[in-house]
Amino acid sequence: MKKNIVLTALFLLFMTGAQAQYDNLRFGMELSPSFSWLTTDDNKINRSGSNLGLKLRMLTEYNFGENYAFTSGIGFHFNSGGQLQHDNGGIFWVNSDLDPALDTLPAGVNLRYNLQYVEIPLGLKMCTREFGYLRYYLQPALTLGFNSQAKGTIEGRGIGNDAEEIKISRDIIGLNLAWGIGAGVEYALSESTSLVGGLAFQLGFTDMNKDDGTYFDESRNGAARDENSKTKNNSLTITLGILF
Repeated sequence: MKKNIVLTALFLLFMTGAQAQYDNLRFGMELSPSFSWLTTDDNKINRSGSNLGLKLRMLTEYNFGENYAFTSGIGFHFNSGGQLQHDNGGIFWVNSDLDPALDTLPAGVNLRYNLQYVEIPLGLKMCTREFGYLRYYLQPALTLGFNSQAKGTIEGRGIGNDAEEIKISRDIIGLNLAWGIGAGVEYALSESTSLVGGLAFQLGFTDMNKDDGTYFDESRNGAARDENSKTKNNSLTITLGILF
């Protein structure tokens, strides 16, 4: 099923190149490297690594003025996520297919999230007038992300190879909401075709974890407590695309 979704998305992305510009509507595609990381509101859970991923998208723009456009599209964000270090030990990823021998994890353990999302961005693009073949843009956006795959890796003292590529989809919330802003430049190849390059920052504002686990509070003699921290998924993308 997931392979069919990927093939369908790839077909749509490359078919956009064959479409002409209709009135105020433009199409395009994007193939952009991204760097993502996780943050939490718990000072005992700290960022300890980032992920190098890829965004593959079909783009649409509706121009409602000479320098303004509504933007949207659909695509995949591959290998999103990052790594978190837990100062307190505990029982995490309780809904996964984790080896029962690793149910209880030691203090200082690192949990790496490798996530895939289907993303639908909704934004506003504001452009300058043309300077020769160039014009610059600023683009705030809201992004809806639907988790389509989630795997995890556990690293720490006494953790063996069995803690790699664990399926953790049931521990991840299916919908992720994020806001962001991008800026860059369009280079006109022809009257209707432009290359696009820039940077886009995306900050998650909803919790991505279901928080069904527990941690052992060392300040309270190791008492078990519900793990209810809020984890956000963030990314920085080097935008590379083409518009028709």
